[in-house]
Amino acid sequence: MTEPVVIGLGGNVGSEAAILERFGRARGALGALGALRTAPLYRTAPLGPAQPAFLNTAVCLAIGDGQPGELPEELIDTLLALERALGRAREREVRWGPRTIDLDVLVWGARIVRTPRLWVPHPRLAERRFALAPLVALLGDGFPVPGLGDAGSLLRAVATQACDEIAAGW
Repeated sequence: MTEPVVIGLGGNVGSEAAILERFGRARGALGALGALRTAPLYRTAPLGPAQPAFLNTAVCLAIGDGQPGELPEELIDTLLALERALGRAREREVRWGPRTIDLDVLVWGARIVRTPRLWVPHPRLAERRFALAPLVALLGDGFPVPGLGDAGSLLRAVATQACDEIAAGW
């Protein structure tokens, strides 16, 4: 069975061109896990300490039985390794501070995953327009986010948060 897995991408370290280059490298690597679609690109006001705006987007993978990344631990290992390869050093970061790239599993079809290293749906998904806008762009307003409600209602609840679409494709 194939389920949509939506991975959020964010970053605010370096020029926009450098961030997009990292996003492109991540997209290429994630494409090896399954069919891939991309959401628009957004510019988002940061949470946390004073810092530059973030670029955010998401990719949707179709991961099925027997494919690499089909198990939660395999997927999180892949994402963390990819972040490291793209210059992220989590051990030196401030919570919600600047980062070269952030890769988060937002949803995994109808699954609810709770392991020590991975929670799906993402635990703060319903609070973040920068994650919900790309999710809705990929899966539609009516996508049922397990345990939270439909994606469109969640997005409307955070509509006042600063998050501007800046490119339909990247």
